[in-house]
Amino acid sequence: MVIPIHDDNPTRRRAVVTVLLVAINVGVFFLLQPQDSTTDAGVIEQVEFNFQYAAIPCEVVEGRPLAEEELIDTLQGGDSSACVDQPATPEVFPDKQVWLAVLSSMFLHGGLLHLGGNMLFLWIFGNNIEDHLGHFRYLLFYVVGGIVATGAHIAVQPDSTVPLVGASGAVAGVMGAYLVWFPRAPIRTIVFFFLITFVEIQARWLLGIWFVSQFFIDANQGVAWMAHVGGFVFGVAVALLVKLSRKASHAIWTKDHWSELERPRSGPHDDFGLR
Repeated sequence: MVIPIHDDNPTRRRAVVTVLLVAINVGVFFLLQPQDSTTDAGVIEQVEFNFQYAAIPCEVVEGRPLAEEELIDTLQGGDSSACVDQPATPEVFPDKQVWLAVLSSMFLHGGLLHLGGNMLFLWIFGNNIEDHLGHFRYLLFYVVGGIVATGAHIAVQPDSTVPLVGASGAVAGVMGAYLVWFPRAPIRTIVFFFLITFVEIQARWLLGIWFVSQFFIDANQGVAWMAHVGGFVFGVAVALLVKLSRKASHAIWTKDHWSELERPRSGPHDDFGLR
């Protein structure tokens, strides 16, 4: 197992939006999401919260909240694809905004490790993407990446009645852009293989391995791996557009980074960029 902890890739501006996103995710987890999993009542509260506020593929496809029969089949019958065209029972959360839930899902997490992993990757890779895009465009890129990731998950599981939670898809978009723009940036990484070792791995290898590994995730683990893939591909596509088009780079990158696509590279960080 490998865990990145730091990249040697300096920035020119403070990562205000990245810090804000981390703060919002952490705040939502500890202040809004139910945390008691030691009692039956606490577990029920957690489940209700996720079904009420998280995106669910069936709801998005059908344009309505889940019906009672769908929820019962999911929780009691163990049917993760319990979506029906015309349910005979009333909606469980009739006031739920199913499209808004696509956005709110990006700030919900299934546990402390889930939250910690996503925020670690966002912190390591997000600051450089924000530095190049600027604060507003970076925020837009992050949100759109998360929406695309959710769409990819829904495309392969349109009948799913299981809530989708986590910032993983949006963070994957950031990682995809980082792979294209900074393929050779050294990433300080902890490697667990009998012994704990600290090594430097180029971003292209670390992120490439991560991407490939998504296709080998056990389907029974409940991981929305297609959301990761969709977000990552979105990030790569946007980054390649900038790499291949001077017009796109001038529209998307901040002015102080325009010259990076044109000037000869020299110095210790030559290989980080787009050549």
